Amino acid sequence: MSGGVLDKVDQRTRLVGQNRLELLTFRLNGRQRFAINVFKVQEVISVPPLTAIPHSHPFIIGVAHLRGNTIPVIDLSRAIGRSEIRRDEKAGLIVTEYNRSVQAFLVGSVDNIVNLNWESILPPPAAAGKHHYLTAITRLGDEIVEIIDVEKVLSEVVPLNASVSQNVLDQDLAKLAQGMEILVVDDSSTGLNQVRDTVSQLGIKMITESDGLRALTLLKRWASEGIDVMQKLLMVITDAEMPEMDGYRLTAEIRSDPRLKDLYVCLHTSLSGSFNEAMVKTVGCDAFLSKFAPDDLARLVQARIRQKLEEQKS
Repeated sequence: MSGGVLDKVDQRTRLVGQNRLELLTFRLNGRQRFAINVFKVQEVISVPPLTAIPHSHPFIIGVAHLRGNTIPVIDLSRAIGRSEIRRDEKAGLIVTEYNRSVQAFLVGSVDNIVNLNWESILPPPAAAGKHHYLTAITRLGDEIVEIIDVEKVLSEVVPLNASVSQNVLDQDLAKLAQGMEILVVDDSSTGLNQVRDTVSQLGIKMITESDGLRALTLLKRWASEGIDVMQKLLMVITDAEMPEMDGYRLTAEIRSDPRLKDLYVCLHTSLSGSFNEAMVKTVGCDAFLSKFAPDDLARLVQARIRQKLEEQKS
C-alpha cells in the first residue's frame, strides 16, 4: 500500500511557501472522506499483527512493531466518536509524526493524495458546534472532505501538560512582562489552548486568530489605524497548517509589508524536522518550535521579553 499511495510525498517540499499543500485522503467506515496533511505522514501500510496493551486508553487497539520501533495504534473512527474500524483487507495504518511522537491511525481504507491551494481549505461550518474533530473542510468534486484535528485526538488519548517547570519560569521577568501581548495563530482550538495555558504563566496577554488570512487582516488593520504594531506586539506565534493561508505565507506577507516587516515571528508547529528549520530561514521566521513543549515555548518567549526590554532601554 505504501509504495502506491506515497510515491509523491517528496514533492511536498516544492509546495511549502506557495500556499499549497497535499492531503492524504481516506475513509473510516462510511462513504465520508477524511484527510490529513501528507507532511504528517511517514508511511501507509496494511495492518500488521498488533500486540494488545493492558490498561491502555480504549481508543488504542494495540501496538505495531515496525523496523524495531513500537508504535501505538489508534482507531481513528472511535477517537472521533464513530463506530470502530472493520479490520478487513481494505483497512490500513497511517503512520504519522505529531508533536514529537510517532503513532499510527487505523482507517477503513486509504484513497489517494490530492494537491490543493490553502485558499480552498475552509474553516468548519459554525453548525458543526464546538465538539467536532475538524480543523477544516474542503471540496473535491461533489464531495466534502473533512480534515481531522489530530492534535485534538491525541490530546484526548494522551493529555499534554502545559505547565512550565519551576526552574524555567522566571517570576521576576513575568512581573515585567505584565501587559505585553502576543498574537497566536492556530486553526486548532487544542493548539490555542495549549499555548494560552503556557504563556499565561508568563504574565502575557494572548490575542488569537484561527488562520493566517485572518491574522494578516488584523495586523494590516491595526497598521492602517495608526497603531504601532511593533510596540503593541511582543511577537507572533503561528502554526504552519491553517485554512486559507498557511504560516509560511503569513510570514512572507508580514515581511513584505514595511509596517510589519520587523515583527518577531515564531513558527510553532507539529510538523517537525530539519525541513521546517530550512523553511523558517527561507520565508524569514525568527524561530521555529516543534509542538508541544511548554518549557521550550517558555524559554523562547522569555528570551524575547528580555530582548524587548533591552530594546526599550536603548
